[in-house]
Amino acid sequence: MKLIQTVKRRMGNEAGGAGAAPGGADATSKPKPVIGARPTTKPGSDLPFTSLPKLRDEPASERPELFRKKMQACCTVFDFGAETQLKDKEAKRQTLLEIVEYVNSTRHCFHESVMQDVVNMVGANIFRALPAKDRSVMSLSDPEDEEPMLERAWPHLQIVYEFFLRFVVSNDVDPKVAKRFLDQNFVLKLLELFDSDDPRERDYLKTILHRIYGKFMALRSFIRRAIQHAFFKVIYECEIHNGVGELLEILGSIINGFALPLKEEHKDFLTRALIPLHKVKSLAAFHQQLSYCMSQYVEKDPRLAYDIVTSMLRFWPVSITSKQVLFLNELEETLELTKPVEFHKMQGQLFQRIALCIMCPHFQVAERTLFLWNNDYIVRLINSNRKVLFPIVIGALYTNSKQHWNSAVHGLTFNVLKLLMEADPQLFDECSARHKEASEEEEQRDVIRKQRWSILEEMHKKRNLA
Repeated sequence: MKLIQTVKRRMGNEAGGAGAAPGGADATSKPKPVIGARPTTKPGSDLPFTSLPKLRDEPASERPELFRKKMQACCTVFDFGAETQLKDKEAKRQTLLEIVEYVNSTRHCFHESVMQDVVNMVGANIFRALPAKDRSVMSLSDPEDEEPMLERAWPHLQIVYEFFLRFVVSNDVDPKVAKRFLDQNFVLKLLELFDSDDPRERDYLKTILHRIYGKFMALRSFIRRAIQHAFFKVIYECEIHNGVGELLEILGSIINGFALPLKEEHKDFLTRALIPLHKVKSLAAFHQQLSYCMSQYVEKDPRLAYDIVTSMLRFWPVSITSKQVLFLNELEETLELTKPVEFHKMQGQLFQRIALCIMCPHFQVAERTLFLWNNDYIVRLINSNRKVLFPIVIGALYTNSKQHWNSAVHGLTFNVLKLLMEADPQLFDECSARHKEASEEEEQRDVIRKQRWSILEEMHKKRNLA
């Protein structure tokens, strides 16, 4: 009964007291609402959904107050893990649909007096403990191989998210006023929900947080720091987070709007939070969005290409071929935006890694590396620095032509050798001669090594016989 009385007090239907509240407080005083509080119901409880009239049936002057009462009633949360209270659940769903229809058809419905009720209702429904799951790296699997766990309460949650999205984008909502209700604590709780298993929920959260970032100027810096903290947890603690891709999509749009020249704060975000995400074992789940963010930074400031590429070389996944292919894809996109000056500073260490990838026994890595020569801009960069780069790659290409097992890689190798020969025949011949000489010296060293081992074996046999 205490819960029923609380609901009635929030609805404003009780004029008198219902007895003294615990602690001696006056029961008629309205308690301060707590964002995210989740009043639950017991089977058989009386609920206000059916007792409240329809909004469209009431006079226009009484609809705002009825709108508040319906929002307060919708703070009640049901347990969707049990097949109980089906009529009450449907009644709440119809009430939520009704208030969404009301805000769609009514102008100036989000005035200051209802903002606290809006935030309370949304918080009571969406803020919850997410299901626990195995966070160990051993539990990591391809997200495409398994079905996501869908939220059972989605029939209610979807409408609540729709309602909240309309609140955030409404022209009636003045951010200077609304920021008192939609504060940093609310944003933090919203960010925690990005780890939800349900992709439908993460999509709504992505849209809503992006709209909040665009509308509430005072929260922008805080949102960026909160996202950075979420990435730190992924990089240095759990390595698994369902919402990294969605957060990176928001960041891609944010980075696109950065003013030039870039602030040091934004560059620090790149080097401290975004680039280290390449180390995460679950990179494949969000690599496309991360690569887009990298491209946005390089477009804003081409000098950052050096930091990005050299960091990727430092984090290179030597033993994980699938991640190497992802790195090579991103490397090509970054090099397309790299200026010759930045390329010149990193060309040596970059092509040492490319030479190793050309000789990789895994055909997809070798093939993807050789495809770099299909990019005209990268070929121009290579040719403009050919005196340094040809000697590095020609040896790897000759080794590939003799030793690699895959026929497709063989064909690509000969095509690249032909391109290098056409670019500078004289330099190509010199590099080929040096490679041949180095190969002969290596063969001689190999023969000498085998001879020494033979001598040692003979000495060992004689000693045993003696």
